[in-house]
Order: sequence, then structure tokens, then C-alpha cells
Amino acid sequence: QVQLVESGGGLVQAGGSLRLSCAASGRTFRDYAMGWFRQAPGKEREIVASISRSGTITYYTDSVKGRFTISRDNAKNTVYLQMNSLKPEDTTVYYCAGRSGSNIAYTPTQYAYWGQGTQVTVSS
Repeated sequence: QVQLVESGGGLVQAGGSLRLSCAASGRTFRDYAMGWFRQAPGKEREIVASISRSGTITYYTDSVKGRFTISRDNAKNTVYLQMNSLKPEDTTVYYCAGRSGSNIAYTPTQYAYWGQGTQVTVSS
């Protein structure tokens, strides 16, 4: 079992930046591949980015490539999502997720552990 707690969400103007953090506790963090998802009201939860347990492999959905960066610090049991050049369409709740194993994954059902979510609001 692993517990995930997100932080770092908030209100920012378009073009601004935010860094989301997800602190993990419980089982060994380095054993888990991690992901960031987002879900708008009435829509399915979608992958934003994923990172392998070593941090050497990453994946980004097309809409955030070149603007967002996922990273992890296994010594601090934390995964990050640096979000730059934010757009109003990035506004929604962001969730941190973890899965056993080394490989990245793209769908919510592939992740067993979830944080409570953090709201990101980008004003135009």
C-alpha cells in the first residue's frame, strides 16, 4: 500500500507556471512507476504524463509536450509536474497515481494508487 498526497495547485494567469508535487508514503517509492492525470467535469480521466520508476523513461500527452515536465526524486519519495506556459484549457483537477513495476502506463486502470487531487485554475 502507498499513500499519495498532492500539493501545489492554485490559480495562475495564462502563460504562468505551477509545480505540482506528490509525496508518497508507505511502501518503497522507487518500486513504483508514477503518473499525473487530470479530469474535467463530465469527462474521463486522462493521462498527462508518466515516469518510470528509475526516472529514465517519460511519456507526455500531446497537448502538454514542450510545456510540462515530469520528474521524480526517489530520495524524497516525491514526483513532480512542472507546468509552464499554462493555458485556460489546462484548468481542471490533477491527480497523482502510482503503479507497481518499472514501466510507464497510460490508462487509469493501470494504476492502483491515487491521490486526492489538486485543483489547477488558469485564468485568461
